[in-house]
Amino acid sequence: MKKNLKNKVALIVAVLLVCLYGIFGIPSGVSGKALMDALSSRIHLGLDLRGGAHLILQVVVSEAVSAETDNTVGRIQQDLKAANLTFSQVYKPDPNKPEAIRVEGVPQASVSAARSLLDTKYSSEYDLAGGGSDSSFVLTMKPLVEKALEDKTVQQAIETVNDRVNSLGVSEPKVAPYSLGADQILVELPGISDLDRVKTIIQSTARLEIHAVVGGPFQDEAAALASVGGALPSDEEMVHGSGALATGSDADSVYVLQRVSVVAGSDFRSADPGTDQNGLRDVRFTLTNEAGDKFYDYTSANVGKSMAVVMGGRVREVANIKSAIRDSGEIEGSFSPEEVEILSKMLRTGALPASLNYLEDRTVGASLGADSIRAGVTAAIVGVLVVMAFMLVYYRSSGINADLALFLNLVILLGFMGFSGATLTLPGIAGVILTIGMGVDSNVLIFERIREEIRAGKAASAAVDQGFAHAWVTIVDTHVTTIVSAAILFLFGSGPVKGFAVTLTFGLAANLFTAVYVSRVIFEAHLNRLKPGEMVSI
Repeated sequence: MKKNLKNKVALIVAVLLVCLYGIFGIPSGVSGKALMDALSSRIHLGLDLRGGAHLILQVVVSEAVSAETDNTVGRIQQDLKAANLTFSQVYKPDPNKPEAIRVEGVPQASVSAARSLLDTKYSSEYDLAGGGSDSSFVLTMKPLVEKALEDKTVQQAIETVNDRVNSLGVSEPKVAPYSLGADQILVELPGISDLDRVKTIIQSTARLEIHAVVGGPFQDEAAALASVGGALPSDEEMVHGSGALATGSDADSVYVLQRVSVVAGSDFRSADPGTDQNGLRDVRFTLTNEAGDKFYDYTSANVGKSMAVVMGGRVREVANIKSAIRDSGEIEGSFSPEEVEILSKMLRTGALPASLNYLEDRTVGASLGADSIRAGVTAAIVGVLVVMAFMLVYYRSSGINADLALFLNLVILLGFMGFSGATLTLPGIAGVILTIGMGVDSNVLIFERIREEIRAGKAASAAVDQGFAHAWVTIVDTHVTTIVSAAILFLFGSGPVKGFAVTLTFGLAANLFTAVYVSRVIFEAHLNRLKPGEMVSI
């Protein structure tokens, strides 16, 4: 009985068209160059294929812990003085243990009051010990707090490095945690070969400052000069700004600011998005102890006036001072979630939270990348052609079925990569070649099972049905176990290994569709054309 295959064929054609769109998008033309440009814009090449800089950085997180406890030392001193409790010194006794703080010289009569103060203000972050006959206390940062601070330091370093490498104009840079080492960052910059320049930019200090606003925004510099009598005083400067946070629009404007900043990027300890008591979005920041005192003096004397956040030489935000601010405060405004994230990131990434050590730095030449592409593509093409020829010779007309399914498998694989934005690496090409082998293996399982059913004397349609039914379980089993292995490689592997895992997983998923569904539709279309009693060519 002939089967109606219109819906199945329509599904296969639809999948093919969708995947072709994933590969090429909407090309600007049909010429070879236009198609290659469209392909390169959708299928991204990894560093090993494009060439560029590869660095592994170690974040010295102990410096961030030390800086945090340095600030705590200052706060403890202030708190004890404010409570009229005498002491001889507050210090960190061991440079190799920056998480520990020691308070000495508290009079015996004041030990109880000092313990109560320290326990009330610092117990959430530090474990408190001591207070006995020696009149001293030891505060040790809690392990969970220390771990959270270290994780935050690494994340801030990633954000800072990412912001800085973006200034290089690199297309698709990668700055991410390096899973093979603790507190390490992987930096990959395609197309960059000058490592010294990269290092200079990464280690440099991106200046973030808060300045007093003298006037603005003005439409242009002429209007800004006119506002100060036509001559800019030596202690003032003109700074441009634009965007919703600074001016309310994308139009460029000019501000007149005090030249000397109130606080700078290195004065910020942290900055995080939040909400105020009215539920409106704001940015909550914390300054170092010394900067907090300076900021308090400034804000208490300038309530009702404006201050500007300047990043990279441009005004990024202007805020009104509602009350005196010491070491922590809020920047309020009509912020969208994206704007709050941007502003808090700018405050956090004004300076690196800890120094970076270079564990590995190397470049991959563009010519090596081109050679890798040629070798990989050549291997893939030769492999496909040899496999297709083998299938045609060994399985005769049914080999055409396998070859069509194999071709569609590659189209679906590349379509997946185009839609997902996955990066194709040299190991990824190896994953593509392995996928070809897995696709052929699936067809061999099916074809050999069909041959067995034919030798058992079954009709063509029954042999095809039984062949697919019996091979299905084995195919699913082999594919699922391989996908699980690929998932483990993706979770725990480095960049190139992940590239292999991604292409292998996509290829196996595509193969399940082509080897079982597409191949069967082709067989059924062939069976519809056979005369009664005629056998398939296999």
